[in-house]
Amino acid sequence: MKRAFVPPADTLIAFECAARHESFTRAAKELHLTQGAVSKQVRHLEDRLGVELFRRVRQRIILTDAGRLYLHDIRGALEDLTAATRQVMSYAGSQDVLNLAVLPTFGTRWLAPRLSRFMRIYPHAGLNISVRLQPFDFETEPFDGAIHHGDPVWAGAIADPLFPEDVIPVSSPVFRDRHGIEAPADLARVPRLQLATRPNAWKQWFDALEISAATAFQGVRFEQFVMISEAAIHHLGAALVPRFFVEDELASGRLVQLFDLPLTQSSAYHFVYPETRTLRPVVSAFRTWLIEEARAERTGEDPLLPG
Repeated sequence: MKRAFVPPADTLIAFECAARHESFTRAAKELHLTQGAVSKQVRHLEDRLGVELFRRVRQRIILTDAGRLYLHDIRGALEDLTAATRQVMSYAGSQDVLNLAVLPTFGTRWLAPRLSRFMRIYPHAGLNISVRLQPFDFETEPFDGAIHHGDPVWAGAIADPLFPEDVIPVSSPVFRDRHGIEAPADLARVPRLQLATRPNAWKQWFDALEISAATAFQGVRFEQFVMISEAAIHHLGAALVPRFFVEDELASGRLVQLFDLPLTQSSAYHFVYPETRTLRPVVSAFRTWLIEEARAERTGEDPLLPG
């Protein structure tokens, strides 16, 4: 990176803030500077670039075409810099930091409620947990491991199986009663909720029960199970969801399991990681803990906590 082509960060921040507000005065208030200081920083940036970023029209500033293009390009860079700074600051006070990529609903409904048990085992660990929906390259992403659903295949990584997934048909009690759902075949005629990443789920469930359902692929589509669950709670349709994602909703009565006819998926959840990462004690400890928690999930027993 050529130093001559990288303007000082304070001038970029002043420009982005002024462009967002279209006002040096409001930018100055946000940045806790004087209006003159913001104007001066923007002028220095324009002089450095040799390009006019704003047109000054009486008491207003208006982005030029060049300014609008530059704002678009630097905004992402500033956001990345902010995120990187916040992440490295999270290392303060932690002897070891674990960076994980998880599936959103799995992270919310299964992993997060159990993490306090891991922290009791490894109290000095720092955790950074991000969402990733698709496999990525561990060489280019700053993760020590990831939760993956599907086949045990991930380029450049080992996949330890955790547990398979049983999906069950659920709805709100109001929806069940309103549509008179009494037999599995009744679900072929009522509104159903679909998961965009698993478009065949309802067809597979109907096929397993030898139920003819020409409309198996129809229904409102969502990207995540948590969205489907909320939609089902509010009577939008019947849903096929993993049992362990809706245990609280079933216990509270907000959802009901329509039939005890789960569809066992051929794919499973896995913990994936590059082999070299297990040389880090925190990664090895997390792997051991996660596999034990998964065993408890499969067997219904309490997890055996080390130590």
